[in-house]
Amino acid sequence: MALDPLHALQAANRAALPATAAAAGTLLIAGATGALGQELLRRFAGNHRFSLVRVLSREPIRDGMRGVETCLCPELPIAQWALTAADTAVIAFDPPRLYHGRERALWVPQPFDLPELSRWLRASGVRTLAIVQPHDQGRLPEALKRGLASLDEHAVVASGFERVILVRSARKPLNASFANLAERLAAWMLSIMRFMVPSSEQPVRPSKVAELVDMALRIAPPGVHVAAPELVWQAAQGEMLPVVRRWLGLAA
Repeated sequence: MALDPLHALQAANRAALPATAAAAGTLLIAGATGALGQELLRRFAGNHRFSLVRVLSREPIRDGMRGVETCLCPELPIAQWALTAADTAVIAFDPPRLYHGRERALWVPQPFDLPELSRWLRASGVRTLAIVQPHDQGRLPEALKRGLASLDEHAVVASGFERVILVRSARKPLNASFANLAERLAAWMLSIMRFMVPSSEQPVRPSKVAELVDMALRIAPPGVHVAAPELVWQAAQGEMLPVVRRWLGLAA
């Protein structure tokens, strides 16, 4: 049975990896929901690489472990939020699971929040920003998979971060609702197209996406780094470090 993300924090504390020699300041997570959010929480709270992990929340939650705290988001436009203190931030677009009550208390970013949220994060002192964007198979031209795909992403880069890591993680097709039989028939006829998607664009396990984000935060040089869905898939197939180092242009 899947764990509640706050329970995952407690489990991570009991089975934590050895701390690094020097904790890398404060990490703030926006969108700590869904399977991906749970894995991000589990990984970053468990390895104690950051001295403090903050999680954006809509409602007060009693923090479950040392070194992790919630940051309450008021019902106001993001531009009116009080500034917090963080060095690194991760934004994950993964909707909450309705059967996890705690996830409903966490703040969930929407794609249209990205420019304003990035400006708030930069004003809060964030220098490194990692964004995990869900990628719908076949929606982006090849060139845009490896670069900035929207004006919102350009606005993020223009905010002045030292490092921006954008991970395009393929997701399963969303379940659509249809108004009538004709629409359902058309959708069924077109569903054959999903078998034509190359394996390199198939979704990978959230734990592997979280591992890639963690590794990129550790070793990425200054600049903008975009991981296409094919690279995320390739990194998940075997030893991840060589793939990530090639992507970031680092010597083997």
